[in-house]
Order: sequence, then structure tokens, then C-alpha cells
Amino acid sequence: MGVYRIGIDVGGTHTDAVLLDQQNNVISETKSPTTEDVATGIYTAMKKIISDANVPREHIKYAMLGTTHCTNAIVERKRLNKIAAIRIGAPATLAVKPLVGVPDDLRSALGQHVYLIRGGHEFDGREIVELDEAHLYQIAQQIKGEVDSVAITSVFSPVSQAHEQRASEILKEVLGDDVAVSLSSEIGSVGLLERENATILNAAVVNVAKTAADGFINALKNEGIEARVFFGQNDGTLMSVEYAVKYPIFTIACGPTNSLRGASYLSDLSDAIVVDVGGTTSDIGVLVQSFPRESSLAVEIGGARTNFRMPDLISIGLGGGTIVRIQEDGEFTIGPDSVGYRLPEKALIFGGDTLTTTDVAVALGKVELGDASKVAHLDKEFLNRVYDRIVEMVEEAIDKMKTSAAPVPVILVGGGSILLPESLQGASEVLRPEHSGVANAIGAAIAQVSGQIEKVYALAEIGREKALEMAKEIAMSEAVKAGADRESLVIVDIEDVPLAYMPGNATRIRVKAAGELAQAEVSELV
Repeated sequence: MGVYRIGIDVGGTHTDAVLLDQQNNVISETKSPTTEDVATGIYTAMKKIISDANVPREHIKYAMLGTTHCTNAIVERKRLNKIAAIRIGAPATLAVKPLVGVPDDLRSALGQHVYLIRGGHEFDGREIVELDEAHLYQIAQQIKGEVDSVAITSVFSPVSQAHEQRASEILKEVLGDDVAVSLSSEIGSVGLLERENATILNAAVVNVAKTAADGFINALKNEGIEARVFFGQNDGTLMSVEYAVKYPIFTIACGPTNSLRGASYLSDLSDAIVVDVGGTTSDIGVLVQSFPRESSLAVEIGGARTNFRMPDLISIGLGGGTIVRIQEDGEFTIGPDSVGYRLPEKALIFGGDTLTTTDVAVALGKVELGDASKVAHLDKEFLNRVYDRIVEMVEEAIDKMKTSAAPVPVILVGGGSILLPESLQGASEVLRPEHSGVANAIGAAIAQVSGQIEKVYALAEIGREKALEMAKEIAMSEAVKAGADRESLVIVDIEDVPLAYMPGNATRIRVKAAGELAQAEVSELV
């Protein structure tokens, strides 16, 4: 019978689910409305694909989840951990306090226990001052019983982790293992304030990730499935539950990246632009060697500037449920608001009272859906103007993502992709592969496991070759920790950027390794 895997991706409008066999063929697929508590939507979608497929449950060995739990928690300021933020950087960094520039409501939620202590390193790895361990013990006693998660950020910790590691040991000694500790050197890159914000946000969503993981595992158990569970990361790869609970921030924006990976797999293209049209938004991203292109800019999450790795995406307020409003002068607006998962009750073609982009496409005969007679009265010339603008919005976004004027292949995925035509300006070809409606769930199910390292090395001391070898080894061991099979690991990305303003011939090296899932249980079935 072989081994089966479940892929689930939670979007703003729909929760998509697929069941794949050992050869990655789609056995069953479904779209279920995303529910307010998220878990119900996941459970409904999962139950449906399992009953449709009718495969032995004991043969479902893997379950992959791409989720918006952590993003929602930060944006809504709900369900966040009680955290302490400790910056190791006095006296050097006293001028700018932690959480500066973060919106007031987020600061009041996360800024109750903020500490600055002596310590930290220079850009070349030398200590600024010795770590103030006595102060750390004092802080640990103060926050005992008050917090359940701690974010530690030290100056230039991507160069030297020593002070963060020691601080973590002291906190664990006093607070025990029940309090989660997030270290900035493991999360962000060089740039103190953005890295600190990313670490604080990571510490704030640890419980959200735990709850999501427990809910998913319990849902599987209720269906009689004992599967290894993995979470989608925002670089298009997977991580184990333990890794996800330690670094929940890496699940942010994993939905669009799952779509990109799914699009690459379904179309058999490794370099292309992917347009993922959902119910509310369209995300446009770029595939480079089958993986999403990474953003080189600082990224805002919930109003806080961060610098951990994120996919390079443009999101536009255009989806299958986007509302079209007619103005008094005969002009119109498209979105950005949407009826979302209520499309089947709100759209005109389903007897509702709201004109949506889907109604426009049906009225023009571009899509067969619902009852076309309910939109037959609409003025065709007006509808054509609206439709042309819809296509223009997508073409403009594609143009922004291109690095040259040359036409490139464009892959359309997502449930709302039925809205778009077979040709687009700037596209050498437009592909809409089979199963494209659930490309995100397929992307989650077929993904590899990765590990990434970004670190500053002084090449004057160790030389370039040695530095690259060290970085590769760390990236590979991170991938193994995340659940990859060491034998299948390959280095998928290397970047080294000389830092001319630093002494010692310093270079920032980033390496990503990816490999197949470590298949521990498969041998039992074969």
C-alpha cells in the first residue's frame, strides 16, 4: 500500500487539504472554510480528505501543516505569551531602548518586563564589557512566576553567541525548563533593533504554536492516525514540531511559500513567477531554483520592523471574494475588502447581494459557477472595464517582481485563479496546472526540510574556505535538528557578502541546506 501524507494549509478564506501517496500523486483534495478558531476548519478539511480517500489510516505516516496561527496572534494582539525582553548591551546601546518604533498597543502587550544589562560584543567579536551575571540572576528571580517566555538579544550576537548562551543557561537554571527562551542569534541577522523585535515576537507566540501543534496532533489522533507532524516554514520547507515551537516566527508567511513550492512541483518549473489568488488577496512571488526568492528588506510584522528571513512577496487586495463597488459617476472600485469565506452566500451568482470579482468573471462567460442568470442584467461594457482593471492589477504586480523586462513563465494557483485569463502581459506563458486550486496544501505535503545559518566571519583569522565549510556544517546540522535526513542533504543557497566597513576582512555568510524527511517509520511498512 505504501505510505501516505497529509498536507494542510490554512488561508484567510479557505483551509485546503490534500492526501498524497508515496509517489506524491493526489489521492483526495478539499477546500473548507477557515473558521474563527482555525482548528475546526483544519479538522473538517482533514476528516473530508480521509473519508474520501478511504485508505488505511495506519498507512498515513506524515502530516504537514501550514498555518496562520502565529501571524493572526501578532496582528490581533491576542493569545500572546507573558514575556520578558533582556538586551545585553549596556552601556553601548542605552540611547535606544528595546521596542522603540513598535506600535503602542503591541508595546503595552509585550513591554511589561524589559531589561538592559551590561555585556555584548564588538563587530569583530571582542567583548564590549563582561557579561553582568549577577544582574541576570537578579532579573531571573524578579520574573520567576511572572513570565512564561524570555527573549534575549545581545549586541552583535551573529558574530559571537557567547553572552546569549550564558544568559540562557542562567535563566534556565533559575526558571526551569518550562519557560521558553528565544535567542536572537538563532532568529535574525545583523542589525540590533530589527533582530531584537523578531526575537521578542518569537517569544510572544510560543504558546500559540504549542496550542496549534497540540490541536493538530489531537485531531489526527481522533481520526486514529499516528503520524509525524511537521510545520511549514516561510522559506518553503518544513520543520519538526519541536523546532516549530522553538522558532514559531518562521511559520509567518508560510502560506504563500507553500503555494510557490506547490506551483513549482505541479508545473515542473524551477524558475517562474507565481500568482496565488485566494479569496481575499493575491500573493505574487518568484521561484528561484524551485524555492521562493527571499526578501532583502526589513519586514514589518504587526507594525514591528524585523530582519529575519521572509519571502519576497507582493500582496494585492484582489481575490475571488473581492467586492466591486459602483460609484455614482459610473466609475468603480475593486476591493481591497472581500466577502472572504462568505462568498457562497454573499455573491450575486449564489443569490447574495454583493457584486464580487467572481460575479464579473461569471457574467462575462469566463467562469462557469453558480447561477449566471443572476448576473445577466449587468452592463457588459462596464463589466469588461472592471475585468480589464482586474487583469491590469495582476500584470502590474508581476512587473514589479521581475528583475528584467524579458517575459517569464507565470504559474496561476489558488482557488481564485479561475478569474485570470490564459495570457498576461510580461508572461512568456501562463500555466494553470491540474490541482492548482490546492497548490498550497500540496506544497506543504511535498516540501523538504531545511536549515539555515547567517553569521559574520573574520576571514583574516580562518580564511574563506574554512568559513564556508563551517557555515555549511552548521546549516546541515540545523536541517537535521528540524527533521531532515542527513544523507539526502544538499546546499541549496550560499551567499557571502564582504562587510567593507569592518576590520579583519569580515564577511556575512548565509547558507541554506535542504533534504528529504528523515523516514524513520517507513521501514515498518515495507
